Amino acid sequence: MRQITSAIEFARFVAAGATNTIVTLGLYFALGYILPYHLAYAIAYITGILLSYYLNSRWVFKTPLNWIGLLSFPLVYVVQFSANVFLLFLLVEILGWHEWLAPLVVIAISVPITFVMSRFILKRSDNLDQ
Repeated sequence: MRQITSAIEFARFVAAGATNTIVTLGLYFALGYILPYHLAYAIAYITGILLSYYLNSRWVFKTPLNWIGLLSFPLVYVVQFSANVFLLFLLVEILGWHEWLAPLVVIAISVPITFVMSRFILKRSDNLDQ
């Protein structure tokens, strides 16, 4: 039963991630017309964290929204953000990839790691809040 639950959660995580990706990439592309790519990425990324917390708490892992989760959840993204910014820089500045293509690769690399860390934090914060 636990494997089925994990598989369902992962499927929901991917769907929530796809929704989050569409929203944040749309924001990144729109901001890219008026801001440098790294600033546009940072703004879209922060927006994505908030949207991700909501979707993962309420729909993916079925945990209530709470202050512990809200304050803990971004820790996943502090680590991920650092790695993603480095990878984005590497792809754009060193390897010469287009600044609109590079974030797609960055996202694909980070999905499985983010699932595990998100699940741990949200399930733990739900237990701590009770």
